[in-house]
Amino acid sequence: MQGQTLAELTEKARKVGALYAANFGIMPDDAFFLGKLAEELGEVSAALLKVTGRSRGADAPLPGLAANLRDEMADLLGFLLMFAAHRGIDLDAAFEEKWGRWLKE
Repeated sequence: MQGQTLAELTEKARKVGALYAANFGIMPDDAFFLGKLAEELGEVSAALLKVTGRSRGADAPLPGLAANLRDEMADLLGFLLMFAAHRGIDLDAAFEEKWGRWLKE
């Protein structure tokens, strides 16, 4: 479903994260989220290298490589949303305050 607000995506990520934690017997804490963000960023990097022909596996069909990059970016976003929620950070408000100020006249 496209067109969701950041708050709606955060709630969806929180629910999926709860399932993930229950399935793997994890009690997510700050270290867990930092580790997952690092892992997912590494996977985004690997996927991008393949899409751009700079890594082993780059000879796979491009649509599959592009789909993998998209999926890894979704994972990175999902864990970022969960981490922010875990820390009580409203990313929508934080982004607007930090980045939106550059667009105000």
